[in-house]
Amino acid sequence: MKNLKLIALSIIMISAVSCKDSKKSTEETTTDVETTTPQTTEGTYNVINDSTKVSFVAYKTTDKVAVGGTFKEITLTNTGEGKTALEALNGTKFNIPVSSLFTNDVTGTRDPKILKFFFGAMKNTTLIDGEFKVAADNTCSIDVTLNGKTANIPLKYTENSDTNASFDGVMNLENWDALAAVASINKACEALHTGKDGVSKTWSEVAVHADVLFNKK
Repeated sequence: MKNLKLIALSIIMISAVSCKDSKKSTEETTTDVETTTPQTTEGTYNVINDSTKVSFVAYKTTDKVAVGGTFKEITLTNTGEGKTALEALNGTKFNIPVSSLFTNDVTGTRDPKILKFFFGAMKNTTLIDGEFKVAADNTCSIDVTLNGKTANIPLKYTENSDTNASFDGVMNLENWDALAAVASINKACEALHTGKDGVSKTWSEVAVHADVLFNKK
């Protein structure tokens, strides 16, 4: 009987130690998970209006040689606030004076040609108007009005920092019935847009890019 009591006591002590070790292990695991959980920052975002920059890349020749440029002016309206940068941008409207075009051409002849033979071949192109849109799944796009027609450009969103974002998309000019304008600028720049194959070509595809800065309170 005495031996049975000793055995029972030993089992109880072993069980107690095992439970204690198990609890300690669980606590250590829980602590590790809490340490590695990313911290979310909260705040209110709004766009810094005069910081937004818009640029583009057009293409010439069948080799698709890039020709870059910017618009020096852009005006934002209907701006708001949001818990995220995208929420703050949603519904923001913009207009860009085409006269603010700048392609850094040392000859000083390219910009006047684009204004005359490209934008001048369309209607209602004093300004390029648009609106920024965010869908429920956080995909974003812009509605752009050009040549009297409005069409949509899906955008890729890149968060460079907590208060700095960039957006990239492709503008297919046929969606704005602007192929006549493409033909017009190609004719005006026929020699400059002729590649090694002897073919003069101006692409209807234009890459668009925007950099946007935000305040965060």
